[in-house]
Amino acid sequence: MKKTIASLLMASAFSLAAFQAGAADKVTLQLKWVTQAQFAGYYVAKDKGFYEEEGLDVEIKPGGPDIAPAQVIAGGGADVVVDWMPSALATREKGVPLVNIAQPFKSSGMMLTCLKESGVKGPEDFKGKTLGVWFFGNEYPFLSWMAHLKIPTDGGPEGVTVLKQGFNVDPLIQKQAACISTMTYNEYWQVIDAGIKPEDLVTFKYEDQGVATLEDGLYVLEDKLKDPDFKAKMIKFVRASMKGWKYAEENPDEAADIVLENDSTGAQTEAHQKRMMGEVAKLTAGSNGTLDEADYKRTVASLLAGGSDPVISREPEGAWTHEITDSALK
Repeated sequence: MKKTIASLLMASAFSLAAFQAGAADKVTLQLKWVTQAQFAGYYVAKDKGFYEEEGLDVEIKPGGPDIAPAQVIAGGGADVVVDWMPSALATREKGVPLVNIAQPFKSSGMMLTCLKESGVKGPEDFKGKTLGVWFFGNEYPFLSWMAHLKIPTDGGPEGVTVLKQGFNVDPLIQKQAACISTMTYNEYWQVIDAGIKPEDLVTFKYEDQGVATLEDGLYVLEDKLKDPDFKAKMIKFVRASMKGWKYAEENPDEAADIVLENDSTGAQTEAHQKRMMGEVAKLTAGSNGTLDEADYKRTVASLLAGGSDPVISREPEGAWTHEITDSALK
């Protein structure tokens, strides 16, 4: 009899667990790039059970050189995506109504890194030079900056020649370009690891040049926010994600290890990911996930200031909301 009762209790426990697993709300997150510490907060939230505590079953889809988050979400392949605001606003103007629901990154890590021997000491020295630029939506901050400087991007002695840069640092190493696009947490250190000394480089952080570039925000499609069930899922998702980000900031080495465990390619190294996590933590510090409206306005003003060819042609409407973070973080 005791054995029968024990068996029934065990069966009930299994049934409850199965029901709870089946009842979890599914959320698909599309990353902007491959699995790395840039996205540590999401992997930590999943690994530590923060999503599960919210009743969520979250799938994290890595990005790559041929994956545009806006296209993925527009095609129904994701519920929420990580994207940079210049790309998201340009995409919105083109007809894909992305809305920023949270902004885990407070600061920008984007830089232009130049060889000192190229003669570049300041932005005024860009004229006549070849500059490496990422595309697939990452070109917008650069184009905005050049427009602000009134430097043409079609070549010539008074303009710059734009080299469509792959997601590597080869053009600088091979001296095909005077400057290349880098992030403070990734490509800059690849240049250093390639044997070029910091004193042989000149760097220009976009933020320091007055180019507002809000990076790695969370975006959903506008019409989805009309669905109360979807909004409820996003509130849970943002709350758990920010819990993951703050844990990652406080435990950077553990966060990097969690990222490595989720890297199915095996392409990342422990040293690089731990260094990256330390740099990424500087960018998420000071953010509780709520988009700072002043930061948003600076970004929009920067994108509009493009003379005859601005990144966006008009002030966006409905491109962000505090509705999700207000509920998630109270």
